[in-house]
Amino acid sequence: MSKVYKCHKISDGKVEADVTISKDPIMFYLLEPETGKMIEPNHDFTGRSMSGKILVFPSGKGSSVVQADGLFQLMKYKNQPAGMIVEYPETVLVTSAIVFEIPLVDKVDPQFYKDIKEGDRIIIDASNEEITIL
Repeated sequence: MSKVYKCHKISDGKVEADVTISKDPIMFYLLEPETGKMIEPNHDFTGRSMSGKILVFPSGKGSSVVQADGLFQLMKYKNQPAGMIVEYPETVLVTSAIVFEIPLVDKVDPQFYKDIKEGDRIIIDASNEEITIL
């Protein structure tokens, strides 16, 4: 049975994909563009790929250049996340998601974070400000 959660649209779009979750902030420059895998040592996402998945994470980290370029490099190889759910958005992440047309939402119903599990299939419908766990 599906469950729907309210959220706040940052970057428009609708996408359905599997979820991948990071408990640590993400620096997109420390992802391998050819695979979408995290290469940052001692990161909870190290060795995992976000390619084509909906990334749930607390925030971005790093300067504007490394964040935007990191996402751009992932896009060159078609390994960017399909969508993003962020707890604490910052300007560079927001701008990059809008420019690169990646659906991005925040201000998600807190129950979502208790219910979501790695690999769940979900829909982000940023236009209607809803997330559905299928």
